[in-house]
Amino acid sequence: MKITTVGIVGAGTMGSALAQKFAMEGCKTRLVDQGSVYLERGLERIRRSLEEGKRRGLFREDQIEAITGRIHTTTDLKDLKDCDLVIEAVYEDLQVKRDLFGQLSGMVTPDTILATNTSSFLVKDLHPSVKRPRRFLGLHFFYHAAKNRLVEVIPGPDTDPAVVERVLRFMQRIGKDPIQCRDSNGFVVNRFFVPWLNEAVRLWEEDVAAPGDIDAIACDVFGCGLGPFALMNATGVPIAYHAQKTLETAYGAFYRPAAALKRQAEAGQNWDIQAPSSEPDTSVTRQVRDRLLGAVLFVCEDMLRSGVCTAGDISRGAGVGLRWSRTPVTWARELGTQETATLIQSIRTGYHLPEGPALEEKAWIPDWVSTDIRGRVGILTINRPEGLNALNPLVMDQLDHGFTSLLDAPEVDRILIRGMGKAFVAGADIKFFVDHIEQGTIDEILAFTRYGQDVLQRIDQSPKEVVALINGLALGGGLELACAADHILALPGAKMAFPETGLGIYPGLGGTFRPQKRIGKGLTRYLVLTGTMLSADKALSLGLVDRILTWEEMETLLDGRFDEPFSGSKPDPTWLRVERLFTEKSLEELISGETLTEEERNWVKSLKYKGPRALEIADTLIREERGREGELEFLPDIFRTRDTYRGLQAVLQGTRPQFEGA
Repeated sequence: MKITTVGIVGAGTMGSALAQKFAMEGCKTRLVDQGSVYLERGLERIRRSLEEGKRRGLFREDQIEAITGRIHTTTDLKDLKDCDLVIEAVYEDLQVKRDLFGQLSGMVTPDTILATNTSSFLVKDLHPSVKRPRRFLGLHFFYHAAKNRLVEVIPGPDTDPAVVERVLRFMQRIGKDPIQCRDSNGFVVNRFFVPWLNEAVRLWEEDVAAPGDIDAIACDVFGCGLGPFALMNATGVPIAYHAQKTLETAYGAFYRPAAALKRQAEAGQNWDIQAPSSEPDTSVTRQVRDRLLGAVLFVCEDMLRSGVCTAGDISRGAGVGLRWSRTPVTWARELGTQETATLIQSIRTGYHLPEGPALEEKAWIPDWVSTDIRGRVGILTINRPEGLNALNPLVMDQLDHGFTSLLDAPEVDRILIRGMGKAFVAGADIKFFVDHIEQGTIDEILAFTRYGQDVLQRIDQSPKEVVALINGLALGGGLELACAADHILALPGAKMAFPETGLGIYPGLGGTFRPQKRIGKGLTRYLVLTGTMLSADKALSLGLVDRILTWEEMETLLDGRFDEPFSGSKPDPTWLRVERLFTEKSLEELISGETLTEEERNWVKSLKYKGPRALEIADTLIREERGREGELEFLPDIFRTRDTYRGLQAVLQGTRPQFEGA
């Protein structure tokens, strides 16, 4: 059953943000609080947030009116009786929440799903208050809930797995990146994030460093925008203190709030953060780094050991929810087993905690690709939303093994490849390329690309039907992966392109030859040389995509119940002139534009922003149909050019590269 009407109880900071999010996604939303003054404050928060979005060009006035028009405010819980999903977002008082769920259980329909947004209590602490516990679970959202994509999904002791699946899919439909975890205090993110805040206060309390210096070091180590003290000032020092108290009650002495945190929270004051030192002491930097890393890794190791979540969940939680570019999992894998164990042991020793064996290295490997079988359909899911599902050696290895396991499954007739989050696959991992260029280990790039070619060739030649479902961005290697499938399906919001030549490189995983089987040489040349971004509709009219699915059709497909043909499309006649131009004209003629009409010059204007050597190689590979070996042949050449390094660096820096043809 589709979730279309959502009720929110509590119009505070979290509740109003949730109401905004659901209304933005087209849901009828009912916002409940005990007094009209609280409801008006909640609506004012929503209006301010939407107006900010309007100033940034995200919303038009008519869209704002439509969003707010979907929000119905009320002080009567009975107005929630026919909601499909009701989320509790009241203040953290166990008895208040229990009483609320007792009331709601007697009002809503038997089909309504009830959820708590608690951050302090276990789901099982609340589930006895619910009349139908099989339809009750935890949904822990993160500030600002209308913008932050992360949500933790926590089944209760009796939650129906079908309800969990329904909620997971609904969260994905509204643009959330869900992680499912075991019911434990702090769930996943707060379990390591709050101790990170607390350890920062301890470092200041011990006079190791000032708040400004600790913040600067933390931002550098974890790749975050705000350090722990600035974050506490932004979200409220008392919130950090009370969250840490909850963890202390559940887990013991290591989680005891720092005395300074307690004082600051009780005084209701923000931290005084001075500018960081211009010449920081390297020994102090190392001490702060090791303590913050040690605290986070200690907690994460405990979660992994006890089965609260997977390493992938930690990576997704830190990367999506906290926007850390260097997650605890990144650090554990970079440091290696021995140094990770040393940092964790230093925390055990410093806080007089019992010793324990180190986790094996494989425990820290994130599960970025998973498989599932529904009826006769095998589903291969790439779930690295913190990196837009970009391809790196680990993702490629897991993609290979996952696909092979579905090939070997006798009950599977069709293999469906999909991505989670905002992307199908947003290309290859740019940082992987840049790191190896800087280290002079280009052979690693060549090995990765050759392996990727092998994997995509196996997909291309699969004896079983392969379907690529493009949910969002399919760029570069992601579109090449899709082109290796027998059929390409897309959701309405999908976008796809071959942007490589604008980065000083060229498609190296089949992008110069597989699209030709679908759309011909001329249109392949157009897409690769210009890097034009296609919407789902444009890709369908071009013949690149076979069909556009509604969300409901996609769910039917995932359940193995989609029996309609994937009717392959042919290029719309409107593309004939583009095809003719890119079939007949040389690269030099396209770049100069001298013999082109005004309309044709508009089609090729982006060529002046591309890497000259990348354009030449891509053009040669397409025109001469050099295939797989041709793409591999030119890799040493292209990755040793200064233009390639400039182009890839520009992506990481968010700037437009200036190519020199060298």
